[in-house]
Formats: sequence, C-alpha cells, structure tokens
Amino acid sequence: MDQLEFFDIPSPCIGVCQTGKGEYCVGCFRSRDERLYWNQATPYAKRMIVKACIRRKKVAEKQIRTEQFSETMNIQESLFSDDE
Repeated sequence: MDQLEFFDIPSPCIGVCQTGKGEYCVGCFRSRDERLYWNQATPYAKRMIVKACIRRKKVAEKQIRTEQFSETMNIQESLFSDDE
C-alpha cells in the first residue's frame, strides 16, 4: 500500500543532463527511463528512484576517489624510480 503523500516529490535533476560512462545521468544519476517517465511515476516509485540515485552517486564518488588515489600512487612511484 502506498503511503499518502502530502507534497510532490521533486525531481533530483540538477540541470546537468548528460549520460556518463554508464547508463546514468552524470547530474542526477537517473537512468534514461527514470528520467523519461518521472512525471508518470507514483510517489512510491519516485522515492525508490531517489534512493537509487543516492546509492549510485555514492558508488561513483567512491570510484573517483579510488582512481585519484591510483593516479597519486603512480606519480609517487615515478618520482622514486631508478629510470634516470
């Protein structure tokens, strides 16, 4: 049973509408279908989409931090290499 919603659930769109490396928007982390059918979605579905977007954003941020750490380690390794 859906919970009664007193207020409409706002779209997570931040105006950066681009598809990233995966299938999700780099701005709001929604899939193409989630963006396309947002206005027809039930409040329950909208809440689930927003929760999924939050999880996707956390995964993407973790991935970026890991890539940045790897790049830093590569730079440090090259500083101390014996290639001279």
